[in-house]
Amino acid sequence: MQKSFTRRRRTVAAVAGVALATTAVGAFQGRHELREKWLEHQWEGRGYNAAVMEKALMIAGGSPAEAQKESKEAFTIADEFQQARTAPSGIVAPGAYGSAFRELTSMPRTAGTWHEVTKVPYNADDPRYRDWYSNSSGGAGYVTGRITGLAADSANHVYAAGANGGVWRSSQGGGNWSPIADALPSLSGGDLQLATDGSLWYATGEANTGGTSYVGAGVYRLAKPSTGTFSPSDRVGGQELESTTIGRVRGTTGSTVFAATNRGIWYHSATSNAGAWTFGFAPNMSWMPQIKDDDGNVLVAAGSNWKGDTASGPTNAAYKNIVNDIAIDPKNPNHVIAAIGWRSGDTYNGFYETNDFAKGPSSWHKLSVTLGGITNTSDIGYTTFAFSKTGDKLYAMVQQPSKINGSSSLAGIFVSRNGSPSGPWNQIANQQQLHNSGSALDRKGYGVGVQAWYNQFLAVDPADSGHVWAGLEEVFETTDTGSHWNAVSPYWNFYFPCWNIDDEKNTCPLAGHPDQHSVTVGTKNGAPYVFFGNDGGVYSRPVHGQVNRNGNATDLQSESADGTMDALQYYSVSVGKNPEGGGVVVSGGLQDNGVSNLFAVKPDGSNADTEMGSNFGGDGGDGAADPANGCNQLQEYVALAIKITNNCAKNPGALSEDDATSRSLDPGDPSPRFIAPIAIDSKDSNGFITGGQYVYTSTKGWGMKDASEWTKAWDLGVGHSATAVAMHDGVGYVTWCGPCNNSGFTRGVATNAGGKWHDLTLPADFPNRYLAGVGVDPTNTDHAYIAVNGFSRRFTEGPGAGVGHVYETEDGGKTWTNTSANLPDVPANSIRQLSNGGVVLGTDLATFYRAKGETQWQVLGTGLPTTTVMDVESGPDGNVYVATHGRGIWSIASPK
Repeated sequence: MQKSFTRRRRTVAAVAGVALATTAVGAFQGRHELREKWLEHQWEGRGYNAAVMEKALMIAGGSPAEAQKESKEAFTIADEFQQARTAPSGIVAPGAYGSAFRELTSMPRTAGTWHEVTKVPYNADDPRYRDWYSNSSGGAGYVTGRITGLAADSANHVYAAGANGGVWRSSQGGGNWSPIADALPSLSGGDLQLATDGSLWYATGEANTGGTSYVGAGVYRLAKPSTGTFSPSDRVGGQELESTTIGRVRGTTGSTVFAATNRGIWYHSATSNAGAWTFGFAPNMSWMPQIKDDDGNVLVAAGSNWKGDTASGPTNAAYKNIVNDIAIDPKNPNHVIAAIGWRSGDTYNGFYETNDFAKGPSSWHKLSVTLGGITNTSDIGYTTFAFSKTGDKLYAMVQQPSKINGSSSLAGIFVSRNGSPSGPWNQIANQQQLHNSGSALDRKGYGVGVQAWYNQFLAVDPADSGHVWAGLEEVFETTDTGSHWNAVSPYWNFYFPCWNIDDEKNTCPLAGHPDQHSVTVGTKNGAPYVFFGNDGGVYSRPVHGQVNRNGNATDLQSESADGTMDALQYYSVSVGKNPEGGGVVVSGGLQDNGVSNLFAVKPDGSNADTEMGSNFGGDGGDGAADPANGCNQLQEYVALAIKITNNCAKNPGALSEDDATSRSLDPGDPSPRFIAPIAIDSKDSNGFITGGQYVYTSTKGWGMKDASEWTKAWDLGVGHSATAVAMHDGVGYVTWCGPCNNSGFTRGVATNAGGKWHDLTLPADFPNRYLAGVGVDPTNTDHAYIAVNGFSRRFTEGPGAGVGHVYETEDGGKTWTNTSANLPDVPANSIRQLSNGGVVLGTDLATFYRAKGETQWQVLGTGLPTTTVMDVESGPDGNVYVATHGRGIWSIASPK
């Protein structure tokens, strides 16, 4: 995406002119142009390169009012998330996470139990937060995190896979969700499918980029999902699919299951977990790594572009064998088709088929197809297939790489009316047709399908071959094979005449959350329902639902309204005393779900607030709160677009920036990270520190009015970007990278310990990997810690990858010691020293604790799911709080 405020923060004033006085169209247009010019001024010269489009995982909030802004943000955040875990070479060997999980399970644990703080309803339209920078009233309703897989049966059971939250089950057609995969080593969801024998297949490793995004631990099969829970023994096959992304599992209605991975096509018996997966096909064998089964037998030999079976292969290998989808012909189970290719375009892109997959890789061949104006198969990008139940029709949604920098990269939705992948293919929808169907994406530069490279789904009604649901940023439906379409779940309601910031005057139906990823058809209370999974959770409506005059559904429901599915993807957590009563205020920045506020949280994790509200929209980034007053907050949209508020940004309705209860502190840095670091002085909360290329500090405190009150304390260097910051008693430490990718990756540390700001000279054995966290001893500012991301040299090739994940200095950075001791080799993200002298470390798999005076680490407490901990903070209530990227915010009493 490009830079922006939030979805609504860039457009609300303009939209208000339409909604409240429908004759004020001219005023609306003028105000929009002013906003757009302001935005361009804010972000000009920051050098965000469209090349980051190639590596996207997580989508952030963005407004249709700014061309390409959301899409560019999606590329950027995913790229940076990956960079942190793969530096310096850009690639990690298979087995890294599996090895770390095995080490984790043998470690000792401290006493204490984690409490799930954010297991409450999260209302994106909370009327308490109608500030200028909020999306509240846009129509998303109750939300949770990204849902990448869905499955449902005819007995009210619905299953949902979170992007990094595991698998959830509802036994009442949605709601009252329970996690059922928390015992697995990976909670990164790729796909879910129900088999005809009733078993549930769970593919781990989200593949929304087709690259090396967040890799999983293979495929699991749960025999009785309506009552059971997944365990490691449910894994299908062995280690051969570890450390891959798996976007689709197909064929669960037959005798053979196929997996679409970033290392080609694999297949396995559908009736047994035993035995290794069989390699099916990959178009570029020279780019394949060596892959072995559990007995050490070589299933795939290393290609000529690799050096053995280590991560010393070329850094673009992850993009050379991406399988986006697989479909099995309902009329012939031996006839299998696949959409293969990188969504930025490559010579191997296209449609492939085999008429007898059991004959091995040689049975596959590439098809010559014509899709609208596409005649060169390299311009066939991310594609999703859907057969009708009988196989008489085959549908395809196709993204076009040559359009990836435009207002839409959608080539179209096509149908082969004879069910043949060779066609002829007829286009039944394009960007303009879908735009005209009731879409909210009506601004220049941000059209329907602008993110077709990232979010897609396609499904055919089992009872009607002409009834199709198509998911892009919005959900579209046709009941006549594409002659007519309706945008049943639009991006939001802000552009519609029915919208009003006052709920009593707002007549729009629920819009749902943007950015669609998964779909399934099942039964709810005896009636057929369709379920949609997107960046805001699960939504449902009857298969034969109703729409208004604009084509938008009037019967859409959020299945996250009861708060039982806490799949929220946090980047940060902030904690301060509740100014309105007892307990603390817990807030946090989220992927595509703004910033959440929860009041009156008690030490045991319970709270007196009935639900969380969203005071800032779009993406929330890093943040900080005044320990003495949790409504004094610094919150980041992204890339140092910092806002300050003194009342938690409560506002009944701001229709202009002049009415806002928050103020912009964006310093206009030339090269901030997408999630740029922010911290307050742990001794004096009126001291702030943040950074991009420059380190910014302020002692003005919570009364800061604007960005002019920052002091530019230090220049980290052109092309360098701060990755973590910490400060105590005015002494700060800042880690940085630049370049932050595999093209000459470098990192460093700056500090003013000892007096003036200066760059530190790191020792030769200090890891050349991403430095994700930094902490300062509150009793001695010469004593600091650094949390090192990525994997050690066993799994990461590159100059100086080194070993270890925690380094300490006791002399202000002159010397450093590796104090990782018995820690598993897993990316570390955040580190804090507590008042008792103990140290807490958040990593991709667990949170660890080292007591004062000890050298060995323990797992901190019990009950925390095995998911990514992005931020660790100490609350004024004596609790440790962690922000997880897929399972919400959790707390535990500080160890004694």
